[in-house]
Amino acid sequence: MEEFTPDVERTELGKVQIAPEVLEVIAGMAASEVEGVAHMSGGFVGDIAERLGRKNVARGVRVEVGSREAAVDVSIIVKYGHRIPEVARKIQDSVRNAIESMTGLTVVEVNVHIVDVELKAEEKNQPAPPAEEYQRVR
Repeated sequence: MEEFTPDVERTELGKVQIAPEVLEVIAGMAASEVEGVAHMSGGFVGDIAERLGRKNVARGVRVEVGSREAAVDVSIIVKYGHRIPEVARKIQDSVRNAIESMTGLTVVEVNVHIVDVELKAEEKNQPAPPAEEYQRVR
């Protein structure tokens, strides 16, 4: 991953460079606004940092930037009950549209990684049924 993109745009006043971190924030915001996304997932270290109170909008997003193109990887936790392929497609469209409209870069791919499913709060706290009441096979 490059620290800054090569000349994205050259004007008579100079050049415009966009840091990959800017694209990560744009992609993170666009993905988190999609219905069915519970959380962005930054992996173990990112999740610990969030629990310690550090809010990171770009958590769970990795971007590769070239002079005219960008590729994005987004890791999310989806809400239980939502169709995963539909949520992923909406994330791809939202991230692509946000980056292209705000930066002028062409987004060549948006890879969506579903790393977990968030259950409803009441389902998380319910104990499993006793073994004698629950039979898998009859």
